[in-house]
Amino acid sequence: MDKKNAMRAGAVAAGTTLMMLLMSSPALALTRDDGDDPGTGLSVLDTLGLFVLAPLVLFAVIAGLVMVLDKSKKQA
Repeated sequence: MDKKNAMRAGAVAAGTTLMMLLMSSPALALTRDDGDDPGTGLSVLDTLGLFVLAPLVLFAVIAGLVMVLDKSKKQA
């Protein structure tokens, strides 16, 4: 009976995914709207700095603050 339920759950998940893909409309990213002013694109260095370097620096700052401001007494 477990195999039958697993097959049913898989079929429902696959059907739901397929229906969502078929019923979703395209993003229409190439169609400009009235008043649309996209501006200039980012260079490779700007993109890497914004989406890779900045989160790493933010993570390091938060982790450093947590370690420095930790009030628990650790027994070494």
